[in-house]
Order: sequence, then C-alpha cells, then structure tokens
Amino acid sequence: MTSNFPLPRPLRRSWSLTPARTMRIVVLGQSAVGKTALTVRFITRRFIGDYDPTLEMIYRHTAAIDGEFIHFEILDTAGQEEDSLQIEEKIKWGDGFAVVYSVTDRCSFDEVMRLCFLINHIHSNTKRGGTEQPPVVIVANKKDLQFDRMVSTDDGDKLSKALKYPCYEVSTRDNYEETVMVFNALYYELLKQGSLSPATFKKRSVSKLMEKIPKIYANSALNSSGRSLSFNSFRDYIPE
Repeated sequence: MTSNFPLPRPLRRSWSLTPARTMRIVVLGQSAVGKTALTVRFITRRFIGDYDPTLEMIYRHTAAIDGEFIHFEILDTAGQEEDSLQIEEKIKWGDGFAVVYSVTDRCSFDEVMRLCFLINHIHSNTKRGGTEQPPVVIVANKKDLQFDRMVSTDDGDKLSKALKYPCYEVSTRDNYEETVMVFNALYYELLKQGSLSPATFKKRSVSKLMEKIPKIYANSALNSSGRSLSFNSFRDYIPE
C-alpha cells in the first residue's frame, strides 16, 4: 500500500547539542599595540581604531567553530604598568594567551619575552601541574604599516622558534580572517590538551580583582552559516 503523503525528511543535525565549551583568553601586550582592536574585530567584524588606552574589559562572545558553540571570555588588558599581584591574578584567570606586539614598536616586541616568561612561571605552579605549557600565541600586529615597521618578519620568526610558540603577523585593520585565526589557534590548542571539557568550567573561582573588571556581553545571533553577526555599535556597550 502506498501513501499519497510525502515521507518526512530525516532530521539533519547541524550543530552539536552538547553543552557549550567555555574558554578564557587573556590578551597581553604593551599599550597601543592594538589589543582592543584585535578583540573587537574578532567579536564584531568591525575595525575601530580609537580607544581609551586605560580601559580594561572582559568581552563575552559566542562563536561557532567546527559545528560547536564556543563561549569566549576575553580579557583585554590595558597594558599599563601594574603591580605583580594584579598581573598574576589576570594570568591565573586565563586558559590561553594572546601576546601582542606592534611591528612598528620595538619596545613592544622586547616585552613579549617577559610576558611569556610570566605566563609560564605563574601557570607552572597552578592548574597545569608544572609540566604542560599553557597555550600561547604571539601576535605581530599592524603589518599594514610597512613604512613604519621596526620589527621584521624574520625577527618574529626567530622569537617564535626561541619561545616555541606560533607567531602570526596580522593586520587587524585590513583583515578580519587573520584575527579569527588567532583565537581559533588558541581554541584548537586547548582542545588538543583536553582542557575544554564543559564540566571543567561549572565551578571556577574568580578573584575580587577580576570581579571588578567591567564586562561586555556580545549577544550576537548566529546566522545559518554559523558566523557571528556584529552588534550595532561597540560604543553602546561601554559602561557609563
């Protein structure tokens, strides 16, 4: 016996139904290297060039990677001089790290070595047991400013080999995909280390210092291609 009604189509599973993973990323580097521009470009797809250099924020953003929703909590540090306790608390908070320098600023390049040493030193005595290095990527920003360049690509490659961390030359102003590559690289490294189990993030203490840092919720929807839609105006999310 045949039916005149069409058979129902099988359900297609487009996205993972498992609990979303959460990862905390700390963006470190000297002032004016483009840390906020990098973070906001990743979240909104837009390049905004002018920021308050003393502003420090935690951005919360959900992105789709390989069919899974990932909750990013990104601490954009101000890059100002601060005491050792403050920088230690911020590094302890993070799961992965983007250490940014500008190719137009040699001092910011020299600072990378110190920051990477601090990350390894602090995490060696905390949650990674002293054997496994936390995921770190070095970001050489402002490669579009070729006439102002003071740090060569070869300098970045040598530093990358010395520290054994990947180094990405990017133009936050000119290329959105390059900023995505930075954050995805940290995600894949944490995934490889088995540090992204959803259960791991149910109960995680936050210090009083971290609780005081303002938070921006980037409540962006996801379209059918799985890409985040930018929110209307970044400045609307700045606390008054």
